[in-house]
Amino acid sequence: MTFTSSNEDHLLIDAARKGDAAYIKERIAAGADLNITDGRGFTPLIIAAYDGHEEVTRLLLDAGADVNAQDAGGNTALMGVCFKGYPEIALLLIEKGAELNTQNGNGGTALMFATLFGRNQLVKLMLEQGADTTIRDVRGLTALDLAHQQGNEEALVLFEQHQK
Repeated sequence: MTFTSSNEDHLLIDAARKGDAAYIKERIAAGADLNITDGRGFTPLIIAAYDGHEEVTRLLLDAGADVNAQDAGGNTALMGVCFKGYPEIALLLIEKGAELNTQNGNGGTALMFATLFGRNQLVKLMLEQGADTTIRDVRGLTALDLAHQQGNEEALVLFEQHQK
């Protein structure tokens, strides 16, 4: 099979989705563009993080993948892990420079995703790392408002403790 750049891009994206660290290492060694995107604007890093592949996420970050890349909807890898619930990967992303307060196309932030989906360990982490609790989404809601709407008592306690 003859590989074109497009084929290689597709294979890199697919390897990130599968958590194929060996292939990712090969592509890094070959100087692949780690910030390529698929049709939805997903980079290999966004996909690897979202799918919970910590080793591949680390490989991509260590090789220079853009930790703050945004997909077509404005979502970042940090938003994805806060949605899915991967605190170890969230901490890794933050340690590598992930912006805590980036807003997607709907004004949502990683803290809002964690709050909305009851990922309270991530709510705690985001608050400890200094996430801005005053940011409002396009509906005018803050992460605290979302905790109230969801009846997320644990998150409400975390927000209250954070304000002290």
